[in-house]
Amino acid sequence: MNPFDEIIIRENTNSVKYDLRQLYFGKKEVIPMWVADMDFATPDFIQEAVKKRALHPVYGYSIKPKSYFDSIITWMGKRHKWEVKRKHIAYSPGVVPGLVLALMAFTQAGDKIVVQSPVYFPFFNSVLDNDRQLLVNKLLEKDNYYTIDFADLEKKLKDPKTTVLLISNPHNPVGRVWKQWELEKMLNLCKKYNVLLFSDEIHSDLIFPEFKHTVVANINEDAKNRCITFMAPSKTFNMAGLSTSFLVIQDAEKRKIYEKTLEAYHLGMGNIFGNVALEAAYNNGQAWLNYLMDYLQQNVDLVDCFLKKNLPQITFTKPEATYLLWLNCKSLHLTDKKLQEFFIEKANLGLNSGSIFGLGGSGYMRMNIACPSSTLKTALNQLQEAINEINL
Repeated sequence: MNPFDEIIIRENTNSVKYDLRQLYFGKKEVIPMWVADMDFATPDFIQEAVKKRALHPVYGYSIKPKSYFDSIITWMGKRHKWEVKRKHIAYSPGVVPGLVLALMAFTQAGDKIVVQSPVYFPFFNSVLDNDRQLLVNKLLEKDNYYTIDFADLEKKLKDPKTTVLLISNPHNPVGRVWKQWELEKMLNLCKKYNVLLFSDEIHSDLIFPEFKHTVVANINEDAKNRCITFMAPSKTFNMAGLSTSFLVIQDAEKRKIYEKTLEAYHLGMGNIFGNVALEAAYNNGQAWLNYLMDYLQQNVDLVDCFLKKNLPQITFTKPEATYLLWLNCKSLHLTDKKLQEFFIEKANLGLNSGSIFGLGGSGYMRMNIACPSSTLKTALNQLQEAINEINL
């Protein structure tokens, strides 16, 4: 049996995805396809590394050894052709906390931060909850394919109070892998208006074969000094609960400013098991990741074929990256509230409402397909039955 076909019981494990269904959806019977973690087992080589460390009877304060940094450096070199040095790597307990810390370090209250919606919704909170102003550069959509509105972006970056462009690369939820020319154009605008570029690249390993991820900071010399890159093994290897991520800051002065802020909040120590897991993931994970991407591709194709054959009212463009599908449900002619209620009450499915992703999200639902194909088939059949009922 394909190991990704295994049904793993996650109820009663304090899982956000499963054990908060009653709270978020009002019923716990829904198939949860919302939170962006996977229903697949974390790779055995990571489990074994954590178990080995857990056998030592003292879980005291720990440091990150040279091997921890070497694993990141090697992974970035082999997978992304990016030369990262140990001194460039800074810690964060998560990508979103890292974003917040970077905003605290490099911007002031009242500064304007540009995001490209529809986008990962914690971007909004990271800005607004910390007394910064949000500027939205809404993506352009045609036939479920998204591009950047560069004229509007320049207008937003030109504002003298704008200090940061915060991007999702690859983009969550629309699944775009930004092309190098698109990233270069964003970089040139940031340079023109002296704006920093924060790049959330947490999904950068989850790229489908015909596409190529470009690390923004690796494009040219200015990018090295202008960009702060946020990464983690958590999405790739299903270990988000270990709260371990990192920033790559190649400019020495900026790195010093960030680390001063990190220490001011006393967040630099890290998680002893997260450190071990990260190292195991990056040292041993390439073959496993290849198998994962093959399985995810099959799941994408499964949804694509099923919808085209049975539910042409719901459409999407195959993602270039991530295990998240951005379903266009506008043909159902439901308000966002009614659409969410339909998925929950009629189809017994727990998805993210597109409306939470900001401008451009209305009428969409985000579906997490990182689950056994049998679960996915059940979910699609439930959706078909629910839509057939309203069409009777």
